[in-house]
Amino acid sequence: MDLFEQTAKELKNTFDSRFYDRAKFIPSAKETVEIFCAFKDFLYQYPLVCNETACAAPLSALAPRLTAQIKNSLCLLCKETGDCAACEVSARQITHDFIAALPTIQRLLVSDVNAAYEGDPAAVSPVEPLLCYPGVTAVTFQRMAHFLYARGVRLIPRIVTEYAHSITGIDIHPGAQIGPGFFIDHGTGVVIGETCVIGANVKLYQGVTLGAKSFPLDANGNPVKGVKRHPNIEDNVIIYAEATVLGDVTIGKNSVIGANKWVTHDVPPNSKIN
Repeated sequence: MDLFEQTAKELKNTFDSRFYDRAKFIPSAKETVEIFCAFKDFLYQYPLVCNETACAAPLSALAPRLTAQIKNSLCLLCKETGDCAACEVSARQITHDFIAALPTIQRLLVSDVNAAYEGDPAAVSPVEPLLCYPGVTAVTFQRMAHFLYARGVRLIPRIVTEYAHSITGIDIHPGAQIGPGFFIDHGTGVVIGETCVIGANVKLYQGVTLGAKSFPLDANGNPVKGVKRHPNIEDNVIIYAEATVLGDVTIGKNSVIGANKWVTHDVPPNSKIN
């Protein structure tokens, strides 16, 4: 065995044994990113480039590709052994539901674009934030990922939002629940945690963190999972640059949190934290 074969063998053995117990079900990160970039472009450009008949074809082509990746994600984490037929059925249904939900996702996207245009005097038309603003891009990927996350798919949504993180500098967990008219201005360094609940017409600036405080450990010293640990941001809240809001606290509607503030307690509605 030559050097290259030996190296390849050792890499494979180390990778499989240390990280995966069912390696054949690993979703393809590259394929997943390609699929969701195609969906994003479809959501953005569909009204301009094709009619209903012509645009049914690309959706039809994307569906089996998405089903395959969802199936792998489900199979990797399920408790069955081998190629789980139930995962195939679930993947097909989830893909069907995702395709059917695209108009709803697009309507949310339109509300985000309008919020960006109306909230930024530098924008010359709604097309500018749609095509140029990293906040709109990050939220578009997150809204698609959240749909799958809410239906029990885990790895695919994380791949999607971490890809968005890598190209925008905005880190939004797919579990976060985000209402309409959401605008992240500038955006670099924004972090939004898994159990955040964000209402309608909320605006964040760069560097805002909606995060968790130190989390509790169980008797064995492992983190306690599945608990609410991130903030609730009610309607019409503005949070300025570099502010940090931690824990399961509520920022009441119509409130303003000033720049560089550290908030770990509830804020009543209509408040200003200067």
